Amino acid sequence: MDAFKLLTRSTKLKPTAASSNSHRLPSAGKAENPQLFRSAQDLETKKRKRGSDEHEDSDGNEGSDNEFDATQLALFGAKSAPVKNASLKESKKLRKSNKNQSVEEDNAQNEPDSDHEVSTAVMEESERRSILKAHRIKVSDLRDLEEIQAAKTGDDVEKKKKRKKKKEPTLSKKKQKEARQLYPEPLVSFQELRNKYRVSRRLTANIGEQGFSVPTEVQMGSLPLLLWNSAIDKTPSSPKESQELDLLVVAPTGSGKTLAFLIPLINNMVQHHRQNPGQREICSVIVAPTKELVGQIVNEGRKLAVGTGVTITAMRKGMQVMDLIHDEENLLEEKSSSESDPGSSSDNETEDAKSKSKGKKTNTTVTKSDILVTTPLALVNALSANKTKSVSPLPSVEHLVLDEADVLLDPLFREQTSAIWNACTNPRLRISLWSATMGSNIEELTKETIKKRRESLAIENSQNTSTPLLRVVIGLKDSAVPNIKHKLVYAATEQGKLLGLRQLLRPSAAVAPNEARLRPPFLIFTQTIPRAVALHSELLYDIPPEAGGSSRIAVLHSDLSETRRSDIMKGFRKGEIWIIITTDLLARGVDFRGINGVVNYDIPTSSAAYVHRVGRTGRAGREGGVAVTFYTKEDIPYVKSIANLIHTSEKLQGTTGEKSVQKWLLDALPDLSKKDKQELKRHGVKARAASAKLRPDGKEIRTSRISTKSGYDRKMENKRKGTITANRQKSKASTVPAESGDEWEGIDE
Repeated sequence: MDAFKLLTRSTKLKPTAASSNSHRLPSAGKAENPQLFRSAQDLETKKRKRGSDEHEDSDGNEGSDNEFDATQLALFGAKSAPVKNASLKESKKLRKSNKNQSVEEDNAQNEPDSDHEVSTAVMEESERRSILKAHRIKVSDLRDLEEIQAAKTGDDVEKKKKRKKKKEPTLSKKKQKEARQLYPEPLVSFQELRNKYRVSRRLTANIGEQGFSVPTEVQMGSLPLLLWNSAIDKTPSSPKESQELDLLVVAPTGSGKTLAFLIPLINNMVQHHRQNPGQREICSVIVAPTKELVGQIVNEGRKLAVGTGVTITAMRKGMQVMDLIHDEENLLEEKSSSESDPGSSSDNETEDAKSKSKGKKTNTTVTKSDILVTTPLALVNALSANKTKSVSPLPSVEHLVLDEADVLLDPLFREQTSAIWNACTNPRLRISLWSATMGSNIEELTKETIKKRRESLAIENSQNTSTPLLRVVIGLKDSAVPNIKHKLVYAATEQGKLLGLRQLLRPSAAVAPNEARLRPPFLIFTQTIPRAVALHSELLYDIPPEAGGSSRIAVLHSDLSETRRSDIMKGFRKGEIWIIITTDLLARGVDFRGINGVVNYDIPTSSAAYVHRVGRTGRAGREGGVAVTFYTKEDIPYVKSIANLIHTSEKLQGTTGEKSVQKWLLDALPDLSKKDKQELKRHGVKARAASAKLRPDGKEIRTSRISTKSGYDRKMENKRKGTITANRQKSKASTVPAESGDEWEGIDE
């Protein structure tokens, strides 16, 4: 008999109060409902079932207090959380119906779309208003009021302007807001994609196979607007029905924006292939600010495009996106024809140039892709031959998507993004901008760019009205995700921040039952690359060897090679790496399922940066994520904007208990001027700026010190070292014997 089993037979421990009341980790599995803003009825049913759900722990994730016990960490959704029976049955039914649809598609590949019955049932306006209000979806038209009224009445814009000169009464702000407000029909279920909007059968099946059963708010509001043209006939009864639109979407982080813009692009390419068989060209371009986000979009797109024949490609160095040889041949022909008296030598030179260009054409191949995903600089370099000539046009592109648009239109990327936008010369180009934060300056810049492009290409339509530019806002504009816990911690000094971070890594004090605890995996954000490297070297051996040691923590920044960055991302997704110390490189768009929290070791440089940083946790409706922000005495002038964001987020989620930011703190924190905000965004906190030093070879190296020693202790140590060095030099000088004949005897004649 096994002695261990005999001794442990009666040691079944009862769950403690702390373990029973503890929150489920975000990495424990898939969220029951990915929607961030549910209706009041859903919230009431959730409250009723909360008592029984709190004691369920079939995954065994809440047992021990050991922070680095690998057996108790459900890293990155390796195990699935218990799902309600009703939602499980619905998802099974949806998958079964999607499989049946895919089988029908395989059996009837040549079946035209016109044979499929499209649902013509239309929601009443009161029902649409109630659904949009319950999910906090706001759709508004950003065009001028004259253009909106002209589109409604069918009049010409010029007539409207003439009428305006006759001193018509101006509308109040409330009336203008009501005139811009729209109430389109929302997407209640993914089954409507096929029944109402004629989305490809195979694409609909792929959506179900990926586990998407309930559309999120951003998908409910934006997909009907982007898919409306695929639901109408090819010969519409009125010009308004055939008019496509430009879209500007502001939705919280982790709300499903990637899926919202990928589904219409893939569906459009399926229809394009059906109408133009055998034709392969780049019809859609997606621009993202980082390579990590580009790779993520390509992976998600390829999962949705399985079996549809649509190819999605990530832009790489040296890739040729279009045939540039024809442009060179045309230039050579124009040059030869413009010569007044061409000689035989010039003709031979022209023929040699043509033969060389043809030779180059045979050696290089153009990328055969339908949807191209790229960073701004990579595509601009490809279109301008590494900036050796002007940017070549992309006449085949009909859809341009800017993911994280506020960064792409920021002065850092604006020139490159504008070059790509202007290179898309197709008159039917439709653009959509997506981000969790978007200021009014981005909206004005978008309207101005669309207007200038329309004038430069002389784009006109029958009614002389511009293409609608609609804005979809989910929840409160530019606010943090409402389903995570925020902590604002005053650490006083840099050494206090390091001590506070070590306490998060290995907490020793008892945790209150309702207090949210930060557990790996999580991200740590710093202000600069040198500080990230210094913090990594300081924490490298804080994780015990029995939990994996230094292999569990890594640093990721833009100075690393692409291969190294990719390896760190793969290790983090697999659960081999628990903690990543990084800069704002990973603050935007990157989706790690099951991150338990985020630590702002250095305070963010703007409120938008805070929204995107903390948005790495609480993805797709998961609850329980923790966002910890340390601030010191030097950071106090910059804290108020972040404190206001935390206060608004807790107000949005209806927090009734103790709040992270008290009112007295909001009143005591100083306001920051506009100039100081711009300076902070450009250079960060000056007290933590890396000091530049020169190597012996003349190269500049930037260092940043992160240590638990105070500046006073370090100063006293340096004084002692300097005193010791000076004493040694004096003792050496006193021991050297004086040489004879060293006295000065005057100037020799």
